[in-house]
Amino acid sequence: MVGLIILVCIAGLIALFIIDSGQQAASSPPSGVEEVDVGAAGKHTKDNVDYEQDPPAGGEHNPVWQNQGFYEEPVRNETAVHTMEHGAIWITYSPDLPQDQKDKLRDVVQSQDCLLASPYPDLPADAPVVASAWGKQLKLGSADDPRLEQFISAFHKGPQTPEPNASCTGGTG
Repeated sequence: MVGLIILVCIAGLIALFIIDSGQQAASSPPSGVEEVDVGAAGKHTKDNVDYEQDPPAGGEHNPVWQNQGFYEEPVRNETAVHTMEHGAIWITYSPDLPQDQKDKLRDVVQSQDCLLASPYPDLPADAPVVASAWGKQLKLGSADDPRLEQFISAFHKGPQTPEPNASCTGGTG
Protein backbone atom coordinates (compact mmCIF):
# COMPACT_ATOMS: atom_id res chain seq x y z
CA MET A 1 0.00 0.00 0.00
CA VAL A 2 2.81 2.42 0.91
CA GLY A 3 4.49 1.57 -2.40
CA LEU A 4 1.32 2.44 -4.28
CA ILE A 5 1.06 5.81 -2.53
CA ILE A 6 4.69 6.60 -3.35
CA LEU A 7 4.14 5.57 -6.98
CA VAL A 8 1.05 7.83 -7.25
CA CYS A 9 2.98 10.77 -5.72
CA ILE A 10 5.88 10.30 -8.15
CA ALA A 11 3.47 10.07 -11.10
CA GLY A 12 1.74 13.25 -9.91
CA LEU A 13 5.03 15.13 -9.65
CA ILE A 14 6.07 14.01 -13.13
CA ALA A 15 2.70 15.11 -14.57
CA LEU A 16 3.00 18.48 -12.81
CA PHE A 17 6.51 18.96 -14.20
CA ILE A 18 5.37 18.13 -17.75
CA ILE A 19 2.37 20.47 -17.57
CA ASP A 20 4.45 23.32 -16.10
CA SER A 21 7.13 22.89 -18.78
CA GLY A 22 4.49 23.03 -21.50
CA GLN A 23 2.95 26.19 -20.06
CA GLN A 24 6.34 27.88 -19.79
CA ALA A 25 7.15 26.97 -23.40
CA ALA A 26 3.77 28.31 -24.57
CA SER A 27 4.36 31.69 -22.92
CA SER A 28 8.03 32.04 -23.89
CA PRO A 29 8.73 34.65 -26.56
CA PRO A 30 9.44 33.21 -30.00
CA SER A 31 12.72 33.71 -31.80
CA GLY A 32 13.07 36.94 -33.76
CA VAL A 33 11.32 39.31 -31.34
CA GLU A 34 12.79 42.79 -31.54
CA GLU A 35 12.97 44.84 -28.34
CA VAL A 36 11.97 48.42 -29.13
CA ASP A 37 12.67 51.42 -26.89
CA VAL A 38 9.36 53.26 -26.95
CA GLY A 39 9.87 55.55 -23.99
CA ALA A 40 7.49 56.13 -21.12
CA ALA A 41 3.81 55.24 -21.33
CA GLY A 42 0.93 57.65 -20.85
CA LYS A 43 2.07 60.37 -23.24
CA HIS A 44 -1.01 61.56 -25.13
CA THR A 45 -1.24 63.80 -28.16
CA LYS A 46 -3.93 64.54 -30.71
CA ASP A 47 -1.24 65.18 -33.33
CA ASN A 48 0.22 62.71 -35.78
CA VAL A 49 3.37 61.06 -34.43
CA ASP A 50 6.49 60.31 -36.44
CA TYR A 51 7.43 56.90 -35.00
CA GLU A 52 10.89 55.39 -35.25
CA GLN A 53 9.46 51.97 -36.17
CA ASP A 54 7.12 51.22 -38.99
CA PRO A 55 4.67 49.94 -37.83
CA PRO A 56 5.13 51.45 -34.39
CA ALA A 57 5.47 49.29 -31.25
CA GLY A 58 4.66 51.98 -28.69
CA GLY A 59 5.33 55.58 -27.78
CA GLU A 60 3.35 58.79 -27.70
CA HIS A 61 -0.26 58.18 -28.77
CA ASN A 62 -3.78 59.52 -29.14
CA PRO A 63 -5.89 59.89 -25.98
CA VAL A 64 -8.49 57.55 -27.58
CA TRP A 65 -7.60 53.91 -28.22
CA GLN A 66 -8.52 51.72 -31.19
CA ASN A 67 -11.18 49.10 -30.41
CA GLN A 68 -10.11 45.49 -30.61
CA GLY A 69 -11.12 43.64 -33.77
CA PHE A 70 -10.24 42.87 -37.37
CA TYR A 71 -10.11 45.82 -39.76
CA GLU A 72 -10.25 45.83 -43.56
CA GLU A 73 -8.98 49.42 -43.71
CA PRO A 74 -5.86 50.93 -42.09
CA VAL A 75 -6.26 52.43 -38.62
CA ARG A 76 -4.40 55.40 -37.17
CA ASN A 77 -1.04 54.47 -35.70
CA GLU A 78 -1.70 56.72 -32.72
CA THR A 79 -4.93 54.95 -31.70
CA ALA A 80 -3.50 51.45 -32.23
CA VAL A 81 -0.45 52.36 -30.11
CA HIS A 82 -2.81 53.41 -27.30
CA THR A 83 -4.49 49.99 -27.46
CA MET A 84 -1.08 48.30 -27.16
CA GLU A 85 -0.54 50.35 -23.99
CA HIS A 86 -3.63 48.49 -22.69
CA GLY A 87 -2.03 45.10 -23.43
CA ALA A 88 -3.24 44.54 -26.98
CA ILE A 89 -1.35 42.83 -29.75
CA TRP A 90 -1.60 44.79 -33.00
CA ILE A 91 -1.18 42.57 -36.04
CA THR A 92 -0.52 44.56 -39.17
CA TYR A 93 -0.71 42.91 -42.56
CA SER A 94 0.06 43.81 -46.15
CA PRO A 95 -3.10 45.01 -47.94
CA ASP A 96 -2.41 42.48 -50.71
CA LEU A 97 -2.07 39.54 -48.32
CA PRO A 98 -3.94 36.54 -49.80
CA GLN A 99 -7.53 36.19 -48.56
CA ASP A 100 -6.89 32.87 -46.80
CA GLN A 101 -4.16 34.59 -44.76
CA LYS A 102 -6.50 37.47 -43.89
CA ASP A 103 -9.13 34.92 -42.82
CA LYS A 104 -6.56 33.24 -40.57
CA LEU A 105 -5.75 36.60 -38.94
CA ARG A 106 -9.46 37.36 -38.52
CA ASP A 107 -9.92 34.00 -36.73
CA VAL A 108 -6.94 34.68 -34.45
CA VAL A 109 -8.14 38.20 -33.58
CA GLN A 110 -11.72 37.10 -32.92
CA SER A 111 -10.56 34.23 -30.68
CA GLN A 112 -9.75 36.46 -27.68
CA ASP A 113 -9.97 40.00 -26.39
CA CYS A 114 -7.46 42.80 -26.83
CA LEU A 115 -6.24 41.80 -30.29
CA LEU A 116 -6.51 43.95 -33.37
CA ALA A 117 -5.43 43.48 -36.95
CA SER A 118 -5.38 46.00 -39.77
CA PRO A 119 -3.80 46.45 -43.17
CA TYR A 120 -0.58 48.43 -43.18
CA PRO A 121 0.76 49.77 -46.48
CA ASP A 122 4.40 49.30 -47.47
CA LEU A 123 5.28 46.30 -45.29
CA PRO A 124 8.30 44.54 -46.80
CA ALA A 125 7.57 41.58 -49.11
CA ASP A 126 9.48 39.22 -46.79
CA ALA A 127 7.40 40.35 -43.76
CA PRO A 128 3.78 40.82 -44.87
CA VAL A 129 2.59 40.24 -41.28
CA VAL A 130 4.00 42.09 -38.25
CA ALA A 131 2.92 41.47 -34.67
CA SER A 132 3.49 44.30 -32.20
CA ALA A 133 3.04 44.67 -28.45
CA TRP A 134 4.23 47.55 -26.25
CA GLY A 135 8.00 47.63 -26.88
CA LYS A 136 8.04 44.30 -28.79
CA GLN A 137 7.79 43.46 -32.46
CA LEU A 138 8.00 40.34 -34.64
CA LYS A 139 8.14 40.31 -38.42
CA LEU A 140 6.55 37.24 -40.01
CA GLY A 141 6.50 35.71 -43.48
CA SER A 142 2.86 34.64 -43.21
CA ALA A 143 -0.14 34.38 -40.92
CA ASP A 144 0.56 30.65 -40.64
CA ASP A 145 3.91 31.15 -38.91
CA PRO A 146 3.56 29.42 -35.50
CA ARG A 147 5.57 32.23 -33.91
CA LEU A 148 2.47 34.46 -34.20
CA GLU A 149 0.61 32.39 -31.60
CA GLN A 150 3.76 32.25 -29.44
CA PHE A 151 4.06 36.05 -29.62
CA ILE A 152 0.43 36.46 -28.58
CA SER A 153 0.86 34.00 -25.69
CA ALA A 154 3.99 35.76 -24.48
CA PHE A 155 2.91 39.40 -24.78
CA HIS A 156 -0.92 39.61 -24.77
CA LYS A 157 -1.52 41.66 -21.59
CA GLY A 158 2.01 40.60 -20.67
CA PRO A 159 4.52 42.00 -18.21
CA GLN A 160 5.55 44.77 -20.64
CA THR A 161 1.98 46.19 -20.60
CA PRO A 162 1.87 49.66 -18.97
CA GLU A 163 -1.91 49.58 -18.34
CA PRO A 164 -2.83 45.86 -18.10
CA ASN A 165 -6.33 46.36 -16.70
CA ALA A 166 -7.46 48.99 -19.18
CA SER A 167 -10.17 48.25 -21.73
CA CYS A 168 -9.66 47.41 -25.40
CA THR A 169 -13.24 48.42 -26.21
CA GLY A 170 -15.09 51.71 -25.85
CA GLY A 171 -12.58 53.65 -27.94
CA THR A 172 -12.79 54.30 -31.68
CA GLY A 173 -13.38 52.00 -34.63
